[in-house]
Amino acid sequence: MESARPRSSDVTQTSTVLLAAQPTAAGLDVEALYRASRDDVYAYVAALLRDRAAAEDVTALAFERALRRRRTYRERRGSARAWLFGIARNAALDELRRRRRVAALTIDPEDVQAAPVEDDLDLALRRAAVRDGLATLDPHDRELIALKFHAGLSNGELAAVLGVSESNAGTQLHRAMQKLRKACHATS
Repeated sequence: MESARPRSSDVTQTSTVLLAAQPTAAGLDVEALYRASRDDVYAYVAALLRDRAAAEDVTALAFERALRRRRTYRERRGSARAWLFGIARNAALDELRRRRRVAALTIDPEDVQAAPVEDDLDLALRRAAVRDGLATLDPHDRELIALKFHAGLSNGELAAVLGVSESNAGTQLHRAMQKLRKACHATS
């Protein structure tokens, strides 16, 4: 049996040094954007891909693209965070297209400080209902929910990522949440 390829350690430190060494475009602090958003970008990408290794690769690719394209960022078009999530979204969709499969959403990123799910049966049942409910939604609705709750984007940032108005983004999110609630009640 072939042995697994060795994984790098301390990727965060290496990436931070790389970002810090690069000059930044006027008004865009790439290093600060990386530090503030890396965990949220990873959680969002992992939710779309359902593959931690691929999510690490796509997250790194998204930051690499952001670094290369930092001079194209325009503050008048939206926040740097929304711009970054647009890049991450495109990188994740490229990966999904490459795989030729439909995105499926995971429920929660791991919380290493939380008590085990087995300790709270009610919480486990609610999470299972949400997981089952999410599985019934179409990919666009799952993506909206992932952007809002995994990535923590505001409706304005969500609108910038999707290329729609803020009110339209809020309406789409509201409808997706209604569908999720209905699906959760149907499974419980």
